[in-house]
Amino acid sequence: MNTAIMQEFEDFIVASAPKVESFHPHYQKALWEMLLAGGKRFRPALCLCVVDSIAPQMLKNAFIPALALEALHTYSLIHDDLPCMDNSPLRRGYPTLHTTYDETLALLVGDALNTYTFELLSTAKLDPQSKIALIYELSHNAGFSGMVLGQVLDCAFENTTISLEQLKMIHQNKTLKLIATSLRFGAIIGNASDEIRQCLDRFGEVLGLFFQVRDDLLDVLGDTLIEGKTLHNDEGKNTYVNLLGIEGAKKECDELIESMYALLTTLPKNLATNLLGLIEPYFVIKG
Repeated sequence: MNTAIMQEFEDFIVASAPKVESFHPHYQKALWEMLLAGGKRFRPALCLCVVDSIAPQMLKNAFIPALALEALHTYSLIHDDLPCMDNSPLRRGYPTLHTTYDETLALLVGDALNTYTFELLSTAKLDPQSKIALIYELSHNAGFSGMVLGQVLDCAFENTTISLEQLKMIHQNKTLKLIATSLRFGAIIGNASDEIRQCLDRFGEVLGLFFQVRDDLLDVLGDTLIEGKTLHNDEGKNTYVNLLGIEGAKKECDELIESMYALLTTLPKNLATNLLGLIEPYFVIKG
């Protein structure tokens, strides 16, 4: 992904911080704090990469939808870190919101970012049909039958061993769908052909699953300073490492990588090259 584009998008995030009139001492700062804390920006980068590859003239119009993806992802992380879920003190190298402030404010900031996501999409500089398509895709794949379902299953079956197929269902919803949606955003904004959209959908499914297996491995093998979050937090959870062992999870990663290489050959060369440049650095898992 073009680093200049991502730097411009980073500046856009900073400039887009909402202004809230209230007498609360921390709400204004807390609202955008975890977005400003950084992160990989992987989901917006996927969207922008697709647009830049197939319809570069639409790139600036893609910034608001890309920000919506990052706002929704950030809300999910804020809630994921709450004491009632993972109870994590660190995210993106910064103290989590409930650690800095309190659980109530963190919960409500997450709620605010969730709803603001769709306000952002309504203001995107796109035709009405495209905006409706984006709103549907994100609400459908992040909502009750998507990311939220994945989180519900993940939390409900902690300390209970489940099958590999059940684990895949959790991760298809918890992680895969939002990553696949990020690619679909780019296809909608860039007005991609049905053939390209179908190829991107297949690729997104494998990419999303890879990222969850990778995340499970990094929880065991990673470095807190590098990952910017609390590790060894999944011991009571169903993960690929806990079900398959470290070597089994690594083998799963390798197979998913091979599948992605194969699927990239079904995409236009420019798009495939740009996507590979974006995702290939994540293929290296140390430890």
